Amino acid sequence: MTKCVYAGSFDPVTCGHIDIIERAAKSFGKVIIAVPVNIEKKYTFSKDQRIEFIRKSTAHIDDVSIDTVDGLLVDFVKAKGAGVIVKGLRTMSDFEYEFQMASINRTLSSDIDTVFMMADPKLSFISSTLVRELIFHGGSLKGLVPECIIGDIKKYIGGEKS
Repeated sequence: MTKCVYAGSFDPVTCGHIDIIERAAKSFGKVIIAVPVNIEKKYTFSKDQRIEFIRKSTAHIDDVSIDTVDGLLVDFVKAKGAGVIVKGLRTMSDFEYEFQMASINRTLSSDIDTVFMMADPKLSFISSTLVRELIFHGGSLKGLVPECIIGDIKKYIGGEKS
C-alpha cells in the first residue's frame, strides 16, 4: 500500500480530522500526519500540544506517524517516501482553496497526487476555528474533539461549561 500524508494545522485536532485519518489508513495503509511549524502563524496550541493531542487521538489507528513540516509540503512528502497528499473537504470553499493547493503541488511535483476525502456529513460542520471559539467561551467540546483530549484542552485553556 501507498504511504499518504495528511497535513493540517490541527489547532486543535477534531473528530472530523480523526475520521479522515481513519479512512485514509484504510485506503492507503501508512498515514503520516504533517503538523506545520509556521512561526508567522498564531496557533492557540503549541506544536508540542498539537502533536500530543494527535498522538492520543490516533492511538487506536495502526500505521500512523506524526511529524512536523517547515517548508513546502511536496518536499516533505518526497522526503517521507509518500506519493499521496490527503485533504479533507467540508465545504465548497474548502474545495476551492484545496484545489488551488493541489494544483500548485502538482506543478511543483508531478509524481505526487492529492486525494480529496469528503467529510462525514455528521461531522462536516466541525472546524478547528469553531472549536477554538467554543473553548474561549466555555462551550462543551463533546462530540467535536476526541474525548481523550478534552481534559488536556481544559488543562491548557481553562474550564468547560456543561
